[in-house]
Amino acid sequence: MKRAAIETTLAAVFICCLGLTALAGAPVSGNLWDPLVDRLAADGFERRKVAYLFSSPDLEFQPEIMARKMNVLLNTRLTAREPGPPPEPQVMERYLNPLLIAGAYAFYREHRADLTVIHEKFGVPGDVLTALMLLESRLGMTVGDYNAFTILASMALAGDFELIRDRIERRDVPRETLDWLVRRTREKGDWAYDELKALIRYARANGQDPLTIRSSVYGAIGLCQFMPTSAEHFGRDGSGDGRVDLFETRDALYSMANFVAEHGWKDSMTDEQKLKVIYRYNHSESYALTVLAVADRIAKTRELFGG
Repeated sequence: MKRAAIETTLAAVFICCLGLTALAGAPVSGNLWDPLVDRLAADGFERRKVAYLFSSPDLEFQPEIMARKMNVLLNTRLTAREPGPPPEPQVMERYLNPLLIAGAYAFYREHRADLTVIHEKFGVPGDVLTALMLLESRLGMTVGDYNAFTILASMALAGDFELIRDRIERRDVPRETLDWLVRRTREKGDWAYDELKALIRYARANGQDPLTIRSSVYGAIGLCQFMPTSAEHFGRDGSGDGRVDLFETRDALYSMANFVAEHGWKDSMTDEQKLKVIYRYNHSESYALTVLAVADRIAKTRELFGG
């Protein structure tokens, strides 16, 4: 009996030690997010409220978000050094699918009254806004399944390259390129931090919980897929309820029109000038070409059916 008791005691001690070891190796969420809490407090946010946001049990640091972005940028940089001219930008034909164009035409007809008023107010035609809505969120049907706060907070924290170093896929990175990667990671972290601040301000201005806003994989929100800084600057209340809710169609359309108008859109522009304006919405020449091609198809469909 004595021996059995001793063995039982030793086993209990062993299990306890294993538990303590596991706890010692697990990150403590409060300490993990402290640099961001301190930074936000230093920038004028109320520490108590910020600390409350970062105490959410649903908030989890996801370094793979920044790692994914930096792997893409790194591969693009290394590929650009390979011989041969870069590929020519082209219209993305999948968006000219007759079913998608039919859906876009139906969207235009459904919101024709608002689009007419918007065209008069901002000078941006409904065909262009509908095309943008199609590319950005499939006419409002896909606004992202990610959490904007988690995305931006994780990227802001991961501006420290050491937090993602082991997730970089390429192992043949020259020293000069590695220095560039460290710098770009810090810059992307600062960008995400600015977007995180804007998200908190945007949510509170509109009576929303910043922890519950859905987004794209890199934090774009709403039917128009604005980054939070764009939501703050270009967002407009189209419904007249005193809020800018980018998940509401009218607010999203007004906000998109305001963005395009403030970047210089005029119906009298040449196609090349229009491409440059649309490029500001998403920095891709193929994207800009596609938006104008879709807008043209919608306009021709309206002419065909008289609407």
